[in-house]
Amino acid sequence: MALGTAPLANGTPPSDALLFQRCRWCGSAMYQRLLCPVCAGSDLRTEASTGTGVVRHATVLHRNTPAARNVSLVEMAEGFTVRGRVTGLATDVHSGDRVQLTTAQDPVRSQPVFQLVDGPYRSRS
Repeated sequence: MALGTAPLANGTPPSDALLFQRCRWCGSAMYQRLLCPVCAGSDLRTEASTGTGVVRHATVLHRNTPAARNVSLVEMAEGFTVRGRVTGLATDVHSGDRVQLTTAQDPVRSQPVFQLVDGPYRSRS
C-alpha cells in the first residue's frame, strides 16, 4: 500500500502511515501529544499524514554508531514537526530539502525514516 493513502473503508489508517493529532477545537496539528500546545485542549483526533515534508534542521551524529548518521527535524505538509532520519549520506541532508516518508517507524530508533525527493542539494558553480 502506498504511503499517504486514504483510510480504509472501516476508518482505520494504513499501517505504514505516519499518524499525528489535530485539535478539534483550534485545528492545530501536532505529533505525539496529549494536549494541544496552542489551546491546551484535550479533544484531539488522529489523522494520517501524506508523508511529504521539508527538512528544517539537520544534524550529523557520530556517537553510538559505527558510521555517521543524521537526525533531522522535518516540518510536514500538515503543519507539525517530527524528528526523524533521512536516508543517504548524512552530509547530503540540508535545511530546505524536500523529503518523503519511506517508513513510519524505524525498528531500531523508533523514528520515522524519510528519503530526499529531489536528491542531494548541489551548489551551482
